[in-house]
Amino acid sequence: MSNKKVLVTGGAGFIGSNFIQYMLKKYPNYDIYNLDLLTYAGDLSKHASIESLENYHFIKADIADRIKIIPLFEAEQFDYVIHFAAESHVDRSITDPEIFVRTNVLGTQVLLDASRKVGVEKFIHISTDEVYGELDFDPLTLFTEENALLPNSPYSASKASSDLLVRSYYETYGLPVNITRCSNNYGPYQFPEKLIPLTISRVLNNQKVPVYGNGGNIRDWLHVEDHCVAIDIVLHTGIIGEVYNIGSHNERTNIQVVNSIINALGRSENLIEFVDDRLGHDKRYAIDATKIKNLGWQPSYTFEMGIAQTIQWYLRNKDWWQKLLKSKN
Repeated sequence: MSNKKVLVTGGAGFIGSNFIQYMLKKYPNYDIYNLDLLTYAGDLSKHASIESLENYHFIKADIADRIKIIPLFEAEQFDYVIHFAAESHVDRSITDPEIFVRTNVLGTQVLLDASRKVGVEKFIHISTDEVYGELDFDPLTLFTEENALLPNSPYSASKASSDLLVRSYYETYGLPVNITRCSNNYGPYQFPEKLIPLTISRVLNNQKVPVYGNGGNIRDWLHVEDHCVAIDIVLHTGIIGEVYNIGSHNERTNIQVVNSIINALGRSENLIEFVDDRLGHDKRYAIDATKIKNLGWQPSYTFEMGIAQTIQWYLRNKDWWQKLLKSKN
Protein backbone atom coordinates (compact mmCIF):
# COMPACT_ATOMS: atom_id res chain seq x y z
CA MET A 1 0.00 0.00 0.00
CA SER A 2 1.11 3.56 -0.67
CA ASN A 3 2.44 5.88 2.00
CA LYS A 4 -0.26 7.23 4.28
CA LYS A 5 -0.15 9.68 7.15
CA VAL A 6 -2.09 8.15 10.01
CA LEU A 7 -2.96 10.18 13.10
CA VAL A 8 -3.71 8.07 16.18
CA THR A 9 -5.16 10.10 19.04
CA GLY A 10 -4.64 8.65 22.50
CA GLY A 11 -1.68 6.62 21.29
CA ALA A 12 -0.05 6.58 24.72
CA GLY A 13 -3.09 4.91 26.22
CA PHE A 14 -3.96 1.24 26.34
CA ILE A 15 -5.74 0.42 23.09
CA GLY A 16 -4.14 3.25 21.11
CA SER A 17 -0.61 2.15 22.00
CA ASN A 18 -1.32 -1.44 21.00
CA PHE A 19 -2.82 -0.20 17.73
CA ILE A 20 0.23 1.94 16.91
CA GLN A 21 2.60 -0.99 17.40
CA TYR A 22 0.33 -3.25 15.37
CA MET A 23 0.19 -0.73 12.49
CA LEU A 24 3.95 -0.11 12.46
CA LYS A 25 4.55 -3.85 12.10
CA LYS A 26 1.93 -4.40 9.43
CA TYR A 27 2.38 -1.18 7.42
CA PRO A 28 6.06 -0.16 7.63
CA ASN A 29 5.51 2.39 4.86
CA TYR A 30 2.82 4.29 6.80
CA ASP A 31 3.80 7.36 8.81
CA ILE A 32 2.21 6.98 12.24
CA TYR A 33 1.59 10.07 14.36
CA ASN A 34 0.80 9.57 18.03
CA LEU A 35 -1.11 12.51 19.53
CA ASP A 36 -1.57 12.30 23.29
CA LEU A 37 -1.83 14.73 26.22
CA LEU A 38 -0.12 12.24 28.57
CA THR A 39 -2.69 12.44 31.33
CA TYR A 40 -2.64 9.95 34.22
CA ALA A 41 -3.23 6.85 32.04
CA GLY A 42 -0.85 7.92 29.27
CA ASP A 43 2.66 6.50 29.22
CA LEU A 44 5.30 6.72 26.50
CA SER A 45 7.72 4.20 27.96
CA LYS A 46 5.74 1.43 26.26
CA HIS A 47 6.91 2.90 22.93
CA ALA A 48 10.63 2.78 23.77
CA SER A 49 11.22 0.15 21.09
CA ILE A 50 9.71 2.27 18.31
CA GLU A 51 10.54 5.86 19.24
CA SER A 52 13.64 5.90 17.03
CA LEU A 53 11.74 4.76 13.92
CA GLU A 54 11.64 7.34 11.14
CA ASN A 55 7.95 6.73 10.50
CA TYR A 56 6.84 7.14 14.14
CA HIS A 57 6.17 10.62 15.48
CA PHE A 58 4.90 11.81 18.86
CA ILE A 59 2.92 15.01 19.37
CA LYS A 60 1.90 16.15 22.84
CA ALA A 61 -1.40 18.01 22.55
CA ASP A 62 -4.91 18.31 23.91
CA ILE A 63 -7.50 17.22 21.35
CA ALA A 64 -9.83 19.97 22.64
CA ASP A 65 -7.22 22.67 21.95
CA ARG A 66 -8.56 24.07 18.68
CA ILE A 67 -5.76 26.65 18.43
CA LYS A 68 -3.17 23.85 18.24
CA ILE A 69 -5.12 21.08 16.51
CA ILE A 70 -6.35 22.95 13.42
CA PRO A 71 -2.87 24.23 12.39
CA LEU A 72 -1.43 20.76 13.06
CA PHE A 73 -3.85 19.19 10.60
CA GLU A 74 -3.19 21.94 8.06
CA ALA A 75 0.56 21.40 8.32
CA GLU A 76 0.58 17.60 8.23
CA GLN A 77 -2.41 16.86 5.95
CA PHE A 78 -3.26 13.52 7.57
CA ASP A 79 -4.88 10.86 5.40
CA TYR A 80 -6.46 8.82 8.20
CA VAL A 81 -7.53 9.74 11.72
CA ILE A 82 -8.06 6.93 14.24
CA HIS A 83 -9.61 8.56 17.29
CA PHE A 84 -9.01 6.66 20.53
CA ALA A 85 -8.34 9.60 22.87
CA ALA A 86 -10.94 9.69 25.62
CA GLU A 87 -11.51 9.71 29.31
CA SER A 88 -12.72 6.16 29.78
CA HIS A 89 -12.99 5.10 33.43
CA VAL A 90 -16.63 4.91 34.53
CA ASP A 91 -15.84 5.43 38.23
CA ARG A 92 -13.97 8.64 37.47
CA SER A 93 -16.88 9.88 35.34
CA ILE A 94 -19.22 9.47 38.29
CA THR A 95 -17.08 11.68 40.52
CA ASP A 96 -16.02 14.21 37.84
CA PRO A 97 -18.26 14.22 34.74
CA GLU A 98 -17.06 17.58 33.38
CA ILE A 99 -13.67 16.41 32.11
CA PHE A 100 -15.44 13.59 30.24
CA VAL A 101 -17.65 16.06 28.40
CA ARG A 102 -14.72 18.31 27.55
CA THR A 103 -12.44 15.58 26.25
CA ASN A 104 -14.91 13.11 24.76
CA VAL A 105 -17.39 15.56 23.25
CA LEU A 106 -15.63 18.86 22.63
CA GLY A 107 -12.35 17.13 21.78
CA THR A 108 -14.10 14.98 19.19
CA GLN A 109 -15.74 18.04 17.66
CA VAL A 110 -12.37 19.78 17.26
CA LEU A 111 -10.93 16.72 15.53
CA LEU A 112 -13.95 16.49 13.24
CA ASP A 113 -13.62 20.15 12.29
CA ALA A 114 -9.91 19.72 11.59
CA SER A 115 -10.52 16.56 9.56
CA ARG A 116 -13.19 18.26 7.50
CA LYS A 117 -10.96 21.26 6.89
CA VAL A 118 -8.14 19.23 5.35
CA GLY A 119 -10.30 16.54 3.73
CA VAL A 120 -9.10 13.36 5.42
CA GLU A 121 -9.75 10.10 3.57
CA LYS A 122 -11.31 8.46 6.64
CA PHE A 123 -12.06 9.31 10.26
CA ILE A 124 -12.59 6.31 12.54
CA HIS A 125 -14.17 7.02 15.90
CA ILE A 126 -13.44 4.36 18.52
CA SER A 127 -16.49 4.04 20.75
CA THR A 128 -17.88 1.49 23.19
CA ASP A 129 -20.77 -0.92 23.62
CA GLU A 130 -21.65 1.00 26.79
CA VAL A 131 -23.48 3.60 24.68
CA TYR A 132 -26.27 1.02 24.21
CA GLY A 133 -27.02 0.86 27.94
CA GLU A 134 -27.49 -2.56 29.48
CA LEU A 135 -28.90 -5.94 28.56
CA ASP A 136 -30.77 -8.40 30.74
CA PHE A 137 -29.25 -11.76 31.56
CA ASP A 138 -30.88 -13.61 28.64
CA PRO A 139 -27.86 -14.99 26.72
CA LEU A 140 -29.78 -14.69 23.44
CA THR A 141 -30.06 -10.88 23.66
CA LEU A 142 -27.15 -9.05 22.06
CA PHE A 143 -26.32 -5.47 21.07
CA THR A 144 -26.57 -4.86 17.32
CA GLU A 145 -25.71 -1.70 15.43
CA GLU A 146 -29.46 -0.96 15.28
CA ASN A 147 -29.87 -0.70 19.05
CA ALA A 148 -30.88 2.70 20.41
CA LEU A 149 -28.27 4.65 22.35
CA LEU A 150 -29.31 4.52 26.02
CA PRO A 151 -26.19 5.34 28.06
CA ASN A 152 -26.39 5.03 31.84
CA SER A 153 -23.16 6.65 33.10
CA PRO A 154 -21.60 10.06 32.45
CA TYR A 155 -18.80 8.24 30.62
CA SER A 156 -21.09 6.34 28.26
CA ALA A 157 -23.26 9.45 27.80
CA SER A 158 -20.20 11.41 26.68
CA LYS A 159 -19.26 8.65 24.25
CA ALA A 160 -22.80 8.45 22.87
CA SER A 161 -22.73 12.22 22.39
CA SER A 162 -19.47 12.00 20.45
CA ASP A 163 -20.89 9.14 18.36
CA LEU A 164 -23.80 11.35 17.37
CA LEU A 165 -21.46 14.21 16.48
CA VAL A 166 -19.44 11.89 14.23
CA ARG A 167 -22.62 10.69 12.54
CA SER A 168 -23.77 14.26 12.01
CA TYR A 169 -20.54 15.23 10.26
CA TYR A 170 -21.09 12.36 7.84
CA GLU A 171 -24.74 13.23 7.23
CA THR A 172 -24.27 17.02 7.06
CA TYR A 173 -20.82 17.49 5.56
CA GLY A 174 -20.12 14.14 3.93
CA LEU A 175 -17.06 13.55 6.10
CA PRO A 176 -15.95 9.92 5.47
CA VAL A 177 -16.36 8.26 8.87
CA ASN A 178 -16.80 4.95 10.60
CA ILE A 179 -17.77 4.32 14.21
CA THR A 180 -16.62 1.16 15.98
CA ARG A 181 -18.18 0.03 19.26
CA CYS A 182 -16.15 -2.54 21.11
CA SER A 183 -16.75 -4.69 24.17
CA ASN A 184 -14.42 -4.66 27.19
CA ASN A 185 -10.77 -4.83 26.12
CA TYR A 186 -7.92 -6.46 27.99
CA GLY A 187 -4.29 -7.29 27.28
CA PRO A 188 -0.80 -5.77 27.56
CA TYR A 189 -0.22 -2.20 28.75
CA GLN A 190 -3.64 -1.59 30.32
CA PHE A 191 -3.55 0.90 33.18
CA PRO A 192 -4.14 -0.95 36.47
CA GLU A 193 -7.46 0.68 37.34
CA LYS A 194 -9.55 -1.57 35.07
CA LEU A 195 -10.78 -4.93 36.34
CA ILE A 196 -8.26 -7.37 34.88
CA PRO A 197 -4.98 -5.47 35.47
CA LEU A 198 -6.30 -4.23 38.82
CA THR A 199 -6.97 -7.79 39.90
CA ILE A 200 -3.59 -9.02 38.67
CA SER A 201 -1.70 -6.21 40.42
CA ARG A 202 -3.65 -6.58 43.67
CA VAL A 203 -3.22 -10.36 43.77
CA LEU A 204 0.50 -10.13 43.05
CA ASN A 205 0.83 -7.60 45.88
CA ASN A 206 -1.30 -9.80 48.18
CA GLN A 207 -3.90 -7.01 48.49
CA LYS A 208 -7.67 -7.22 48.64
CA VAL A 209 -9.46 -7.24 45.26
CA PRO A 210 -12.63 -5.11 45.35
CA VAL A 211 -15.61 -6.59 43.49
CA TYR A 212 -18.78 -4.57 43.03
CA GLY A 213 -22.05 -5.98 44.40
CA ASN A 214 -22.15 -9.75 44.11
CA GLY A 215 -19.81 -9.85 41.09
CA GLY A 216 -22.60 -11.00 38.79
CA ASN A 217 -22.32 -8.24 36.17
CA ILE A 218 -21.43 -9.70 32.77
CA ARG A 219 -19.03 -8.33 30.16
CA ASP A 220 -17.87 -9.62 26.78
CA TRP A 221 -14.05 -9.70 26.94
CA LEU A 222 -12.15 -8.74 23.77
CA HIS A 223 -8.39 -9.14 23.52
CA VAL A 224 -6.80 -5.87 22.43
CA GLU A 225 -4.95 -7.53 19.54
CA ASP A 226 -8.22 -8.80 18.08
CA HIS A 227 -9.57 -5.27 18.45
CA CYS A 228 -6.59 -3.82 16.55
CA VAL A 229 -7.13 -6.24 13.68
CA ALA A 230 -10.80 -5.28 13.53
CA ILE A 231 -10.01 -1.56 13.35
CA ASP A 232 -7.50 -2.20 10.59
CA ILE A 233 -10.19 -4.01 8.59
CA VAL A 234 -12.70 -1.19 9.12
CA LEU A 235 -10.06 1.38 8.11
CA HIS A 236 -9.30 -0.32 4.82
CA THR A 237 -12.58 -2.03 3.87
CA GLY A 238 -15.33 -0.59 6.07
CA ILE A 239 -18.22 1.06 4.24
CA ILE A 240 -18.20 4.84 4.75
CA GLY A 241 -20.82 6.02 7.23
CA GLU A 242 -21.33 2.61 8.84
CA VAL A 243 -21.12 1.54 12.48
CA TYR A 244 -19.38 -1.74 13.37
CA ASN A 245 -19.73 -3.58 16.67
CA ILE A 246 -16.61 -5.51 17.78
CA GLY A 247 -17.00 -8.32 20.30
CA SER A 248 -15.75 -11.86 20.69
CA HIS A 249 -18.54 -13.74 22.52
CA ASN A 250 -16.32 -14.22 25.56
CA GLU A 251 -18.92 -13.36 28.19
CA ARG A 252 -17.92 -13.75 31.82
CA THR A 253 -19.24 -12.43 35.12
CA ASN A 254 -16.86 -10.16 36.99
CA ILE A 255 -16.46 -12.72 39.74
CA GLN A 256 -15.57 -15.42 37.17
CA VAL A 257 -12.86 -13.15 35.78
CA VAL A 258 -11.44 -12.38 39.21
CA ASN A 259 -11.50 -16.03 40.26
CA SER A 260 -9.77 -17.14 37.07
CA ILE A 261 -6.89 -14.74 37.77
CA ILE A 262 -6.62 -15.70 41.45
CA ASN A 263 -6.59 -19.40 40.57
CA ALA A 264 -4.04 -18.94 37.78
CA LEU A 265 -1.72 -17.20 40.23
CA GLY A 266 -2.24 -19.85 42.90
CA ARG A 267 -3.65 -17.45 45.48
CA SER A 268 -6.64 -17.65 47.81
CA GLU A 269 -10.12 -16.43 46.94
CA ASN A 270 -10.08 -14.88 50.42
CA LEU A 271 -8.45 -11.90 48.71
CA ILE A 272 -11.85 -11.01 47.20
CA GLU A 273 -13.63 -8.16 48.97
CA PHE A 274 -17.22 -7.45 47.91
CA VAL A 275 -17.97 -3.72 48.03
CA ASP A 276 -21.05 -1.54 47.52
CA ASP A 277 -22.19 -1.65 43.92
CA ARG A 278 -21.27 1.16 41.57
CA LEU A 279 -23.94 3.78 40.85
CA GLY A 280 -25.81 2.97 37.63
CA HIS A 281 -23.86 -0.28 37.19
CA ASP A 282 -25.02 -1.92 33.94
CA LYS A 283 -25.95 -5.58 34.37
CA ARG A 284 -24.68 -7.04 31.13
CA TYR A 285 -23.06 -6.19 27.79
CA ALA A 286 -22.89 -8.60 24.87
CA ILE A 287 -22.06 -7.92 21.23
CA ASP A 288 -23.47 -9.23 17.97
CA ALA A 289 -20.41 -8.91 15.72
CA THR A 290 -22.04 -10.34 12.58
CA LYS A 291 -21.59 -7.12 10.61
CA ILE A 292 -17.81 -6.87 11.02
CA LYS A 293 -17.44 -10.62 10.56
CA ASN A 294 -18.98 -10.08 7.14
CA LEU A 295 -15.89 -7.96 6.37
CA GLY A 296 -13.72 -11.01 7.11
CA TRP A 297 -12.85 -10.41 10.78
CA GLN A 298 -12.77 -13.21 13.32
CA PRO A 299 -11.42 -13.05 16.88
CA SER A 300 -8.37 -15.25 17.37
CA TYR A 301 -8.31 -15.31 21.17
CA THR A 302 -10.52 -17.36 23.43
CA PHE A 303 -10.81 -15.87 26.91
CA GLU A 304 -8.75 -18.71 28.36
CA MET A 305 -5.92 -18.07 25.89
CA GLY A 306 -6.07 -14.32 26.30
CA ILE A 307 -6.20 -14.18 30.08
CA ALA A 308 -3.29 -16.62 30.39
CA GLN A 309 -1.21 -14.51 28.00
CA THR A 310 -2.18 -11.30 29.80
CA ILE A 311 -1.28 -12.65 33.23
CA GLN A 312 2.11 -13.76 31.93
CA TRP A 313 2.68 -10.32 30.38
CA TYR A 314 1.99 -8.59 33.71
CA LEU A 315 4.31 -11.03 35.48
CA ARG A 316 7.11 -10.28 33.00
CA ASN A 317 6.49 -6.53 33.12
CA LYS A 318 5.96 -6.05 36.84
CA ASP A 319 8.46 -3.18 36.96
CA TRP A 320 6.48 -1.25 34.31
CA TRP A 321 3.09 -1.28 36.00
CA GLN A 322 4.46 -0.85 39.52
CA LYS A 323 6.43 2.21 38.42
CA LEU A 324 3.37 3.56 36.58
CA LEU A 325 1.14 3.10 39.62
CA LYS A 326 3.66 4.81 41.86
CA SER A 327 4.13 7.77 39.50
CA LYS A 328 0.40 8.35 39.00
CA ASN A 329 -0.67 8.11 42.64
